[in-house]
Amino acid sequence: MSEQSLPADALPEYAERVLDVAELIPPGRVMTYGDVAEWLEAGGPRQVGRVMALYGGAVPWWRVIRADGVLLPGHELEALGHYRAESTPLKEASRASEGHLPRVDMKRARWDGGGRSEGHT
Repeated sequence: MSEQSLPADALPEYAERVLDVAELIPPGRVMTYGDVAEWLEAGGPRQVGRVMALYGGAVPWWRVIRADGVLLPGHELEALGHYRAESTPLKEASRASEGHLPRVDMKRARWDGGGRSEGHT
């Protein structure tokens, strides 16, 4: 994930749309890469993931995650800090799980985009 952000006019239009959705996700909630693509009615999970990897540093990137709730590799501790600060529902890791890191509880944390404004892009 890039910590640098480009001027808005330098972003591809699809990237702007993805980042706009990431900013709409309320604290304590998440959407999957596929949810964002479905919400936009464009692209797919890989395209959303690519946008987040390249341009997501300036938005709440930790709110756009994998469908299995696993924390973003390489950014686990930073994401976990955000989740705890925002009271995002987590599933504590079992002792057998690698690294003993929790996952996001997708049943409780997933946001369906409800309450979004009319005429979303």
